[in-house]
Amino acid sequence: MLVGTRLTKRMLGCFVAISICGMLAACATARKPIQGQAPLVALPPAPPPGEPSDLAGLRSAQLQIVFGAPALVRRDGGAEMWRYDGAACKVFFFLYPYAGSLLVRHVETLPRGREMAADQACLDSLRPRAAAPVS
Repeated sequence: MLVGTRLTKRMLGCFVAISICGMLAACATARKPIQGQAPLVALPPAPPPGEPSDLAGLRSAQLQIVFGAPALVRRDGGAEMWRYDGAACKVFFFLYPYAGSLLVRHVETLPRGREMAADQACLDSLRPRAAAPVS
């Protein structure tokens, strides 16, 4: 009976060793793309940190006073992205809910700025010019 127990333990040990090798081999195989799935693409570099101090924290109504109506509004849950189009650039305002209203939390331009994600020259070009005082 002792010989049978040793043989059973030995077989069990071999089975465990083969199972572990099989699992490790499965982990090492290359992943094939699923048919119809888009290939993986590298993300672009992150924009420089920082927000324009005169625009960060504006309420949506204040933003419309400064820039007018956006060319595009995209809603995603409670957040919104407003896009303004200029001749040479685009501005994207990202607004998030806070205390019952939407506030500007992030600003980006295309092309991007050097010191932050928003290029000040682009922002300035999209602000409507104040009417000259009538004399």
